[in-house]
Amino acid sequence: MEEEKQYCDYCGCVLEEDDGTWVGEDLLCQDCVDERCVTCDHCEEVVWTEDCVDDENIVLCHECFDNHYCRCESCNRIIHNNYTNWHNDNPYCENCFDDFEDEIEEYSYKPEPVFYGDGYLYFGLELEVDNGGKDGENAYTIKDIANVHNDHVYIKSDGSLDDGFEIVSHPMSLDYHMKTMDWESVLHEAVGMGYKSHDTSTCGLHIHVNRDAFGANQLEQEEVISRILFFVEKHWNEVFRFSRRTESNMNRWSCRLGMEKSGREILDKAKDCGNRYVAVNLRNYSTVEFRLFRGTLRYNTFIATLQFVSEICRVALTMSEEEIDGMSWSEFVRSVRYDELIQYLKERRLYINEEIFTEEEV
Repeated sequence: MEEEKQYCDYCGCVLEEDDGTWVGEDLLCQDCVDERCVTCDHCEEVVWTEDCVDDENIVLCHECFDNHYCRCESCNRIIHNNYTNWHNDNPYCENCFDDFEDEIEEYSYKPEPVFYGDGYLYFGLELEVDNGGKDGENAYTIKDIANVHNDHVYIKSDGSLDDGFEIVSHPMSLDYHMKTMDWESVLHEAVGMGYKSHDTSTCGLHIHVNRDAFGANQLEQEEVISRILFFVEKHWNEVFRFSRRTESNMNRWSCRLGMEKSGREILDKAKDCGNRYVAVNLRNYSTVEFRLFRGTLRYNTFIATLQFVSEICRVALTMSEEEIDGMSWSEFVRSVRYDELIQYLKERRLYINEEIFTEEEV
């Protein structure tokens, strides 16, 4: 009796006796196996190529992957369960897990600044966040959002914080901060991670402005800086309310220099001050640092603070000290054209005493 022939279930060729490989419920010739199948590196079963799970190092059937492996949350590499590092219920390979420790730089870290945007005034920010963990994975996520197109921010440790870190930006023009840099997503993500900034006793929002925006030489720069100091001291009560700091917090981290007869006298006092924890810190070689403001994770407050510093600089650059001395607070705020700043001034009852609904700070 003639033996019944067997055929490849894929290409239909005749199979020799004991020739053929079962792939699930299909019997295949060796050519079809070679072209269309792979062997699981764990159980050594042959499976269809389209039914495998793989990366550049390993090929698995779905059953073996589901039972014994997972993918690194960061690099997507397949890792065996025995060698998986877990953090916040997410799996990581050893390399990516170790990298988290490098996401938060030491406090002394200071890279070469990269300037973004057009113009002459650039603003670099230091935003302190706390109560959410000095956590490398969180730092990585925040940087991933902020640096999607460019290296906009880096993250540093800060000994004044209990359980957080400092988000530091490279210098950017105000327009770049407002329209290109996605601060709203960064702040939203930080809130979602459980961080606080306003609602702490530890966090500030410091704004650095490039000194060379104020003049071509030291003499010219100091003339403008003296007018900045004069404006801040003249309107100290309003500036203090704007800052959201408590009196004790202000005295500790950004104390007042004190009003004098002229901006030059305030500047001399600032130069003689051996303390950088003053409202306007001049101890940096390349920048003037506004340390006045309490931290915030609320976007409107954040942007309004930047706009406020920009407006102070505008006044100091375009007006004489006599004109600044003769300008009332009401006249100053009437010259503001930024919607976010106007909104915030109204919320703080600093816009011609107009009071409106205020969202809760974070």
